[in-house]
Amino acid sequence: MPTPAKKWKTHPAYFVMLELLQKKNSMNDQDLLEAMNEEFGEISQKEFNKLLMRLEISGKIRTTSMVRGKRQIELVV
Repeated sequence: MPTPAKKWKTHPAYFVMLELLQKKNSMNDQDLLEAMNEEFGEISQKEFNKLLMRLEISGKIRTTSMVRGKRQIELVV
């Protein structure tokens, strides 16, 4: 029996990231990456950082450094 093909996502990754942040309003980067991996399979750290940068430059989110290597991501309302 052939394995089922992966389903195409109808929403882009940055849109799903905004939806996840809308539910909680703020998350740390590890929790957000895990939630994104549940939605999209494996997302690399590089791709995750590109998504964060895109949303931060457009003014949708704000990232704040916490302890070394951790960030807090907030949805800007």
